[in-house]
Amino acid sequence: MNFEAADEIEASLLMRRLESQIRQWDLSYYVLDTSMVSDYDYDLAFSQLRDLEERFPLLRSDTSPTAKVSGLAHELFRSVTHAIPMQSLDNVFSIEELGGWVERTLKTLREVDETKSPKFCFELKIDGLAMALSYRQGVLVKAATRGDGTMGEDVTANVLTIDAIPKTLGPHRNDIDLEVRGEIYMPLSSFDHHNEMALKARSDESLSPSEKPKVFANPRNAAAGSLRVKDPRVTRSRNLSFFAYQIAYSSNAHFESHFDSLGYLRELGFPTNPNTTRAKDLEEIAQLITRWSSGRETIDYEIDGAVLKIDSIEDRELLGSTSRAPRWAIAYKYPPVERHTKLERILVSIGKTGRATPFAQLQPVVVGGSEVGLATLHNEDQVVLKDLREGDTVIVRKAGDVIPEVLGVVLSERAAGSSPWKFPELCPECGGELVRYETEVDRYCTNYLCPAQAVARMTHFASRSGMDIEGLGESIISRLYRQGLLLDVSDIYRLTARQLLSLERFGEKSASALIDSIEKSKEPPLARFLVSLTIRHVGQVASEALADYFGSLEKLRGARASEISTIEGIGPTIAAGVESYFNDPRQQGLLDSLIELGVRPRSTQRPSNQATSSSSSGPFANRVFVVSGTLRGFSREEAEQAIKFGGGKAVSSVSKKTTALIVGADPGASKVSKARELNIPVMDEDFFVALLNGEQLLWDL
Repeated sequence: MNFEAADEIEASLLMRRLESQIRQWDLSYYVLDTSMVSDYDYDLAFSQLRDLEERFPLLRSDTSPTAKVSGLAHELFRSVTHAIPMQSLDNVFSIEELGGWVERTLKTLREVDETKSPKFCFELKIDGLAMALSYRQGVLVKAATRGDGTMGEDVTANVLTIDAIPKTLGPHRNDIDLEVRGEIYMPLSSFDHHNEMALKARSDESLSPSEKPKVFANPRNAAAGSLRVKDPRVTRSRNLSFFAYQIAYSSNAHFESHFDSLGYLRELGFPTNPNTTRAKDLEEIAQLITRWSSGRETIDYEIDGAVLKIDSIEDRELLGSTSRAPRWAIAYKYPPVERHTKLERILVSIGKTGRATPFAQLQPVVVGGSEVGLATLHNEDQVVLKDLREGDTVIVRKAGDVIPEVLGVVLSERAAGSSPWKFPELCPECGGELVRYETEVDRYCTNYLCPAQAVARMTHFASRSGMDIEGLGESIISRLYRQGLLLDVSDIYRLTARQLLSLERFGEKSASALIDSIEKSKEPPLARFLVSLTIRHVGQVASEALADYFGSLEKLRGARASEISTIEGIGPTIAAGVESYFNDPRQQGLLDSLIELGVRPRSTQRPSNQATSSSSSGPFANRVFVVSGTLRGFSREEAEQAIKFGGGKAVSSVSKKTTALIVGADPGASKVSKARELNIPVMDEDFFVALLNGEQLLWDL
């Protein structure tokens, strides 16, 4: 960014956006064990915020993420206070930036003693979970996560199951009080083995959903998730490991150098990283960074960079720390892993509404610690924009648990005579016509009986957001469909235990449990029943609006589009779709069958003066929003729920009553056009997140 061109208003707005985005990422990463963004992009945003704060110090917020360590204590575990704060590290992304840190550090030290020529300690930056281990009289008494640096969570019971961590310091060291810090991680071999076994277990229909182990996206999430379970036996089964990298406190040992303290830790039985070494200057450091940039795949754990530390303890004390990070250490972050591979085929999948989504079948390649063979291509326009062709060499990126992405084509390796890809005219599943409607970015299969649609439709019907039939997932539905036992959603309520027992690996216990779950689903709230029906353009928000207005399925079935469109948040497109659905003889027959089989949606009509569950004083109080497009950090339902809980109202169509339109990737063209026509603000995700955090932005919405 050209900071010289940024005035204070622009800088303030950008700083608030960055703060909001970083806080949202922190919540997801440290509390929910889910990465919304690659480490590289996170660090770039953090660095940009820090640079802006240095240029405009008066605009710096007291609660800025740069002033504190990221992370929060997880509610599942008891919070503990760190006697010595667990700081984070500042980051650099190039040898030039690293050279600047070295130069500044030397300058500070030589202001005290001009003869100083400190050595550096080079360590690999393990991509795991930071841990503080407290020993009293030689016995491990507490293990705590970093949390926000001041307060973490007590995970002692789970850490005691990790073989690599000493539980005692030996019979001759029972007088030692000690705090050791390090990184808990899952070895890549353990990660691969766990996911292989988990995938096999998830295909075992005799297991209930709660009995099926989780498949992890990456080793870091696996380590964090394995420590945050209630049952320590689960942690033990995950084969976690540990590298110690610092003595925060010792009652009986003092060292002149960090390197010597690591030797002492090894004497006490702690594993330290064997690749830690000393370096005398920037040239040696740069050589080590280059070596490990290409050597990451030779070790059995993930790293995302290197850590450089001043080796002398005396020099560290001279340099001190900021509120967030020590001045005597810096993290060099490697860029996200990208790989070249061959795009073998461009295929199309069919969803529950018939939407046809292109995806890439790739020559399998290991990216970001896991094998990638498929990647979404989003829609026809994206394929055309990137000019992706079968047989191309493409650049694939996968960071954290983000869906694998095809960034682009290596044009220099494109074969002569290759042809642009064309979207198929016929459905690959049933041969029906694929149609692209005027204002849509997607194509749709128009054959209601398409097998792919039928399975997806039934899977959605049984899902948690629909009828919430526990144990009836896509794999079971597919098997029942192939055997002719399920052809449409009403057949779910005709299933018998005997039919289920005819399936391989289905026992009496699991069959009985599934039949019970189906029976329990027969009286859902009307709004959830409407969600389950897969009415085009009708999601959770529109379903709730319809349920609140009509109160019963009977009244809704007889409604006309002219009446439906008068409901706030229901535009003419949705209204026409609802009327069309309930006038379709096939859908009328389906609804009649469901009612005959005992399905009774509960009336949910609410008196007009009844308060909703949202807050009248929240950040969205008395405001009406429409969400369109794909957001980075939220599903559509999550964004709409956030609006509701913040006191606002989420509706499905733009009108004069709309406060703002929130747009992500590929928003509906008609909604954007309508918002502009009515002079309604169009808000991107960053603005939305800032409002969610209660911040005042440019607009007085």
